[in-house]
Amino acid sequence: MANLRIKFVPSSTGDEMGRIVYEVTHRGVVRSINTSYEICSCEWSEEDAMVVTPSDRLSSEAEHVRHSIRRDMACLHHILATLESRDGDYACDDIVASFADLKREKSLFVFAADLIDGLRQAGKERTAETYFSAVNSFRRFCDGDDVALNAIDQELMMAYEAYLRRSGVSANSSSFYMRNLRAIYNRAVDKDLTAQRFPFRHVYTGVEKTPKRAISLKMVRQIKDMNLSRRASCDFARDMFLFSFYTRGMSFVDMAYLRKSDLQHGTLIYRRRKTGQQLMIKWEYCMQAIVDKYDTGRSEYLLPIISSADNEARRQYLSVSHKVNRCLKSIGERLNIPVPLTMYVARHAWASIAKSKRVPLSVISEGMGHDSERTTRIYLASLDHVAIDRANSLILRAL
Repeated sequence: MANLRIKFVPSSTGDEMGRIVYEVTHRGVVRSINTSYEICSCEWSEEDAMVVTPSDRLSSEAEHVRHSIRRDMACLHHILATLESRDGDYACDDIVASFADLKREKSLFVFAADLIDGLRQAGKERTAETYFSAVNSFRRFCDGDDVALNAIDQELMMAYEAYLRRSGVSANSSSFYMRNLRAIYNRAVDKDLTAQRFPFRHVYTGVEKTPKRAISLKMVRQIKDMNLSRRASCDFARDMFLFSFYTRGMSFVDMAYLRKSDLQHGTLIYRRRKTGQQLMIKWEYCMQAIVDKYDTGRSEYLLPIISSADNEARRQYLSVSHKVNRCLKSIGERLNIPVPLTMYVARHAWASIAKSKRVPLSVISEGMGHDSERTTRIYLASLDHVAIDRANSLILRAL
C-alpha cells in the first residue's frame, strides 16, 4: 500500500513562511502534491509532522490549515482504500489524479467542512454545530463515502429520509437534518458550485407539534423544596433550573454568558444569543440568593458555568449543560414528573404558568424574548417593562 507523508517546504526567499506539501510513495515512485497552505516555520513540528500553535499566540490561520490537512489526509486515505479494493493495481499517479479530481469537483463533505470551519472562525458556533450534526448524520447514511454536489438529487434525499425512518429518527429530527443540509446545499448553489435541482422538494422539512413539556407550579415548588445537600451536582442543576424559571425562562446558553456587568441598579440587562434581542429583568431576591450561593470570585461571569472567556468558553458551556440536564432528568424521575426534566422545561413552565395566571400572551412573548409573535409585534411596537416585571413578580410570589 502507498505511503503518505506531510512535509513543510521552507520559502526559497528565506523568510519565515513556507508551504505544506503531501508526498505520496508507491512501488518506489515518489510524487508530490502541492497545496496552497502557507504557515510560519514556528507553526510546524517536524517531529509530529503536523501544524502546531505556538503557546505564546493564538493563530486562527494555523488552526484552519491543521483542519484542512486533516480533511485532505482523510480524502487521500479514502482514495487509497478505494484503489486497494480494486485488486491494488494502481500507480502513484492514479492517487495524485484522483485527489486532484476530488479537489476540482467540490464534494458535499469537503464543501461542508470548509463552510463549518468558516462559521467557527466567524464566531457562529451554534450554526456550525447544527451543520456539523446534520453532515455527520448524512455521512453515516453514505457509509463515510463523499458525495459530489452534482449528485445530490431528489431520489438521494428521499432515500436518506427512508434511512432515517428505519433508524427510528423522529420526524422533527429528520426535518432538522434536512433543513440544515438544504441550507448547506443552497450555499453551494449560491457559489455556483452546482446547479439548483431542488433535491429537498419531496422530503419533510416542517416541524410537528411536540408533546407538552411544561410542568405545573406545584411541581416547580417540589423541585425547589427538595433536599439535595448531599448531592452537589444535582443541587447545582436544581439551582440553575430555578434561576432560569426566576428569570422568565432564560435559556441556559444566555445564563452561561451572563456577566456581572450585566447587572446594574437592580436590573439585569442582556441580549439573547439566539436572536440578539435585548431583554431587561427586574432583579429579585431569589435570583441574588443563587448568585450568592455560587460566588464566582474574580470571574467576569455571574454564574459558575464558564470559567474563562477564551476559545474554550462554548465547550465549557456545552459540557456543563450536558451534566445539568443529566442531573435534572434524575431529579424528575425521583419526583415522578411526567415529562423528562431539562433546562428547557423551565422556559416552558414559566410561559405555561404565566398563561394560567391570565398574563396576556403579548406580555409572555415580550418577557421571554420571542421573535415569533408576529401579530403581537404588528399591533404592539413596544411593551412597558414594568408590565413584564409585574408578571414575573406575580409568579414568584405564588411559588
